Amino acid sequence: MVKKMFMKNFLQNKVINFALIGLASLPTAAQQKEQKPQRPNVLFIAVDDLKPVLGCYGNKLVKTPNIDRLASRGTVFMSNYVQQAISGATRASCLTGKRPDYTRVWDLVTKMRDVHPDILTIPQYFISQGYETSGIGKIYHPSCVVNNDEPSWSIPYLDEDESYAKAYGKPAFGLYQNPETKKASDKFIREAIDKGMPPREAVAQALKQIKPSIECADVADNAYKDGAVAIKAKEQLTKLVNGDKPFFFAVGFIRPHLPFVSPKKYWDLYDRKDMPVAKFQEHAKNSPLFAYHPSGELKTYSDIPALCTFSDQRDALNRTGLSVEKQKELIHGYYAAVSYTDAQVGILLNTLDSLGISDNTIIVLWGDHGWHLGDHDLWCKHTNFENATHAPLIISAPGMKSGETKSLTEHVDIFPTLCDLSGIEVPAYLDGKSLVPLMKNNNISIKDYAVSQYPRNIKKELAQKPGFNTGNVMGYSLRTTRYRYTIWMADGFRSDMPFTETKVLATELYDYKKDPSEKINVASEKAYASVTEELKNDMLAYFKSQEQKLKR
Repeated sequence: MVKKMFMKNFLQNKVINFALIGLASLPTAAQQKEQKPQRPNVLFIAVDDLKPVLGCYGNKLVKTPNIDRLASRGTVFMSNYVQQAISGATRASCLTGKRPDYTRVWDLVTKMRDVHPDILTIPQYFISQGYETSGIGKIYHPSCVVNNDEPSWSIPYLDEDESYAKAYGKPAFGLYQNPETKKASDKFIREAIDKGMPPREAVAQALKQIKPSIECADVADNAYKDGAVAIKAKEQLTKLVNGDKPFFFAVGFIRPHLPFVSPKKYWDLYDRKDMPVAKFQEHAKNSPLFAYHPSGELKTYSDIPALCTFSDQRDALNRTGLSVEKQKELIHGYYAAVSYTDAQVGILLNTLDSLGISDNTIIVLWGDHGWHLGDHDLWCKHTNFENATHAPLIISAPGMKSGETKSLTEHVDIFPTLCDLSGIEVPAYLDGKSLVPLMKNNNISIKDYAVSQYPRNIKKELAQKPGFNTGNVMGYSLRTTRYRYTIWMADGFRSDMPFTETKVLATELYDYKKDPSEKINVASEKAYASVTEELKNDMLAYFKSQEQKLKR
């Protein structure tokens, strides 16, 4: 009996001990969180008006050590193109993975959800896949969404105001720290209000009187908006990493957008005499006048109009005519602004490193379009030419090797790529392709051409001469590895309409192997007849595919 009781107690204790050992070997809640396979975080960095003037794109003059550091651990897409070279359209297209003729955003007025209330954005989709989403700075163009597009963010959109350097006060118009400019702005605003103008109109009136195109001030980085954004973004990353969900964090920087304002230390990185003035500042031979513009955005700055060559003839020819001295000053300002933004990108990268999450974070950096720095006598964007449509794209992702690819890519490819890298199903209706195959093998190619477009409103009398009813024109441009073919369609044609030869207003063809500066439109030259015909057929096939997609 005693033996049986001993054996019973022994077995019970043995079971309890085994159970305790088993429980001890089970992971704690914290360990379970750590062991559970987690989807990668996403840091989504948008930079306004950033052309591929970066060290990782081969520029030997610019100082961009932080973006180059990101490039050294990611993939640099050397031949990346935007869908339309204006902020509202390109951002709507990039953030939805759909081309402008679907979003119907071709300007800085149309709100994308007025056209498509249920349109799906990248961060909005990531919310549905279990992500926390947060944003700060310029991601969408503010004129094309309401309140930074509230459906995109699971956390209310962040405000950088509290991160400004208190020693300087907030910048005038949100832009300038020069004491003289701030004093003048206060004076003009006060005078306008005294005359009965509402505050918003008073600010607009003051900007017509004092709005410099450049500013070099000896101030801290966070005296300007981008520095304040970087500080707030650093704080937010620390909060997001302590959450229980993977995050999608979008950070938008506004420099190097005009005005070219940045702290003096970034101007000091460059010598004005070294600034690379464009060698070709004429219109391309045989090109249509409406392919160009008179750099109207630049001319809104108060120090510019007096420096332009204004005559009836030059104005009619879409010319600007800035002196070499002013061109160098503007280019100096652009380079300084690029380096300033690069420093803010460095803050984000350093924060990821210090938090220990760099190895589990996808980082994508993109410029919303390129920028003309005097080539063709053009400034700003707003064209189908190379310098307006070619924009940087760099993606770093866990498990992906570094490198660069020359395969043609587009901004609409970013949405499916982020899904693919995150292990999320790619929505079938997106217009782009995943770039993951290129990240795995830099030597392959995934598409034959990239497509950009740009609208023009020409004078009705000019349109009526060749027999068109309206001045509503759209130029569609195919960029291949060697050529750019652009077809200008009149009378409100869009790619969801049946193509009609009678609506062709003009065509352009540039051979970048022989003519990298786009000096000659060779679309009508006999030597290029077969190329022109082939690319036209590609364009018509593209129109047909869009017509079928957009009518579904």
